[in-house]
Amino acid sequence: MARRRRAEKREVTPDSRYGSKTVTLLVNLTMRQGKKSVAEKIIYGAFDKLAAEKQGSDPLEILERAVSNARPRLEVKSRRVGGATYQIPLEITTSRQTALALRWMVSFSQGRKGVPMKDALATEIRDASEGQGSCIRKRDEMHKMAQANKAFSHFRW
Repeated sequence: MARRRRAEKREVTPDSRYGSKTVTLLVNLTMRQGKKSVAEKIIYGAFDKLAAEKQGSDPLEILERAVSNARPRLEVKSRRVGGATYQIPLEITTSRQTALALRWMVSFSQGRKGVPMKDALATEIRDASEGQGSCIRKRDEMHKMAQANKAFSHFRW
C-alpha cells in the first residue's frame, strides 16, 4: 500500500462501437498480453450473439442489466483486532461493485473449457441479466458472508 499519496483514478474512454465506458472496462478485463483488438472481437462477437438470440434487443441494455444484477452491495474485509482476525462487512463503492461484477463475468466465462470465449461470455451475460448463473451465486455467497459477520460491524473504522 502506497504511503505517499492516494492513487488517482484514471478516466476510461468510451468504446468506439457503443460509446459505453462499461464495454471498455469489459474489453480491458478480457484483454490478455495487450491484445486489445482480439479482446474487442470477443466482446463484440458476444454482443452479436446476444442480439441474435433475442431479436430486437439491445446488447448494451442486456449488459447493463447483467452488471446491475451481479453487483455486490457488501463485502467482508479482514481486520486484526487484539490478536484475533475478524471478517468485517463493509459497503462497497459503485465503481468497485461494477469492477467486481465484470471481473466475475470474465473469469467465469474463461472457466468454461471447450467453449469459445465469445459464446461463454454471451452465456454468462445472458444468465446474469436473467438473475441466475455463476456471477449471481458468487454475489449471494458474498452477501451471506457479510450477513453472517454482521456482529463484527462495530470494528469498522
